[in-house]
Amino acid sequence: MLHRKKLVNQRHPFERLKDENIRVSFNKELLNLLQVIEYSVITAVIDKLEHNQRYKAWRFDPYHYCLQVIVERYVLWLRQNEFVGDVIAESRGGKEDRRLKDSFHRLYSNGSDYLESLLFAQYLTSCQLKVKPKSTNIAGLQLADLIAHPSYKATLALHIGQELPSTFGGEIAKILESSKYNRSPDGTIDGWGRKWLP
Repeated sequence: MLHRKKLVNQRHPFERLKDENIRVSFNKELLNLLQVIEYSVITAVIDKLEHNQRYKAWRFDPYHYCLQVIVERYVLWLRQNEFVGDVIAESRGGKEDRRLKDSFHRLYSNGSDYLESLLFAQYLTSCQLKVKPKSTNIAGLQLADLIAHPSYKATLALHIGQELPSTFGGEIAKILESSKYNRSPDGTIDGWGRKWLP
């Protein structure tokens, strides 16, 4: 169970990370793992205040808007690599999960302003969003949990013109920047593997 908050706060089962030598060794191995395993990252960060101020009449739920942006890019990545894939999200609770599933199903069935529904049907293996709690210990969700916050902090730093944070999360962000963010054929990350919204 590689859950970021438990790692950061050194809570069960990571109490041994309170020992600095163990923590340094563990962090080194974790960074190495994040460097060598094969995965691609697509992240979207939304400024909710700006979103609400800019779109007074269009009240697309910010979480659902991010889902749409990420799934669009994921489908394009699947097409580019001639793959098919599925979409899974971490559970946020009954009502929120139902609304997110409905939003995903609408996207799959109707397409978006940028992609027609045929592409979603061609490259996604299901019209249903899978939603699972942390406790299921799905490897992909654990990986997403580890990199989501560092990716957010790095995207924010870039947006406001700051350097990557000089923290463990900053080290994760450097790995994402160097080789894990999805990129255009010419190597561009923004708009492909990273999107600032609105």
